[in-house]
Amino acid sequence: MFFNLSLPTLISRVITLLLAFTFHEFAHAATATALGDPTPRYHGRLTLNPLAHLDVMGTLTLLVAGFGWAKPVPVDPYALRRKTPAGLMLVSLAGPATNLLLGVLAAIPLRFGWIPLRPTTSAFLPTWGSFFLEFLTINLALFLFNLIPLAPLDGEKVITFFLPDHWVDVYDRIRPYSPFILLAILFVLPMFGIDLIYLIIQQPLQRLALFLIGMN
Repeated sequence: MFFNLSLPTLISRVITLLLAFTFHEFAHAATATALGDPTPRYHGRLTLNPLAHLDVMGTLTLLVAGFGWAKPVPVDPYALRRKTPAGLMLVSLAGPATNLLLGVLAAIPLRFGWIPLRPTTSAFLPTWGSFFLEFLTINLALFLFNLIPLAPLDGEKVITFFLPDHWVDVYDRIRPYSPFILLAILFVLPMFGIDLIYLIIQQPLQRLALFLIGMN
């Protein structure tokens, strides 16, 4: 729970939140703008100001659970498709890809020993090693979480681009129920001992993090 977090962990997560969510949403906005859609700029989302992107509930969820969400960037799908049929998919993919890039960058000093992986010993501040590890972990969690192919996550737009036409019709019928399916995966199924999040996010995250820091 939020109140059980140590102060160093809370500091690490708050800083990570500001950077990870801001760059994630800015990547959506910048990609859409590059593809000829002015909508993000009109709504003040083509910015690295965290206040333009943060969502209260998504922020609290990230602090407590290690994953969360920000306010979605508004885009015009028709303007994007005029540039390329893959426009909406590219905009959606840009956010998770940015979190993956941030995770990779955080892993570099850990992998090469420039920053030692030491647990936090201070009661007030995280060590550089613990901060970079938290930054790496949360960005990888956001990368994997947002690629779940259920609305309103980015993975829904990515997968529908690659699906055959006859599967798109099936997916369109499922889409209205996607948020409820996602909530069930996150909160209901674990009460019955079915932890899909471990299989979808935590297990791949552990393997990817260990690979990136050279401990696999």
